[in-house]
Amino acid sequence: MLTRRHIRVKVLQTLYARHQSADEDQVGQEKFLTRSLEQMQELQALLLLMIVAVRDQAEKFTQRSQKKYFASDDERNPSVNFINNQIVDLIQNHDSLTQFAKNKKLKNWQQDDEYVIILFNKLKDASWYQDYLSIEGPSFEEDRDFVVRFYKEILAQDEKLYEYIEDKSLTWIDDFPWVNTALVKLLNKVVPSRANEIFTLGVFKDQDDQQFGQNLFRSVLRNHEELQQVLQGKTPNWDQERIADLDLIMLHMGICEFLHFPSIPVRVTINEYLEIAKEYSTPKSSLFINGILDNIIKDLMAKDELNKNERGLR
Repeated sequence: MLTRRHIRVKVLQTLYARHQSADEDQVGQEKFLTRSLEQMQELQALLLLMIVAVRDQAEKFTQRSQKKYFASDDERNPSVNFINNQIVDLIQNHDSLTQFAKNKKLKNWQQDDEYVIILFNKLKDASWYQDYLSIEGPSFEEDRDFVVRFYKEILAQDEKLYEYIEDKSLTWIDDFPWVNTALVKLLNKVVPSRANEIFTLGVFKDQDDQQFGQNLFRSVLRNHEELQQVLQGKTPNWDQERIADLDLIMLHMGICEFLHFPSIPVRVTINEYLEIAKEYSTPKSSLFINGILDNIIKDLMAKDELNKNERGLR
């Protein structure tokens, strides 16, 4: 499920694409924004399904090894720890994930199984994989720790998978780090009694979040002249033409939240754009944006022009 920060990033990307292309098709851009938000859940589902696909590949490998004419004792009597991993079973049998994959026709790992084989071969070569296979009847916690380590050290780090994700969707390459972080946190918290939380249908937490991205996008465009006016004179050492495009868009978005989103606390707005700037812009951008937005807040408050309700002033 998306946070407000991820929604802000999607709005930033859409506004930046509009600026770069000088495309005035707002309806088309809003559709792109909506679709890119929805695709984040498709990526999340695909990566969860990859865990299951690698487990299935391990089972095929084990079956082939047992049929060798000169099979070793280990091959004849292999460990089935990964094959029977309790976390992978929860993912495979998750009703919402199964239905979502069916509805979206997510058959990537059946059609492009070479990426599954690449990940399994990397896992097979890891010394800690052999350590896991040697455990006698692993506990739920040991199964969970293994899946988390596989995800963090192999799946999330694989360059071939990264390139595949990049080729499949224009926006997925920016979503990949966030989805990885979110899934690792989620997997670390999995317990049998809350297995339904592995995958939750719906991109947004609530109706407010669903409307937030579209409202922010429209408001920045609709109030462009006002936002420029507020920013005027607040960058004494910089002509606005010299400010990096991404930084200028983030400043506009921040000012827009100050003036047109009364329930969002000013400190939340500033902190969100500082974090986004650290990830998406230049090394000095966060300090620059922090200084400008802080000065603008003081100026708006002095003029009694800060449009915030009680919650927004916290």
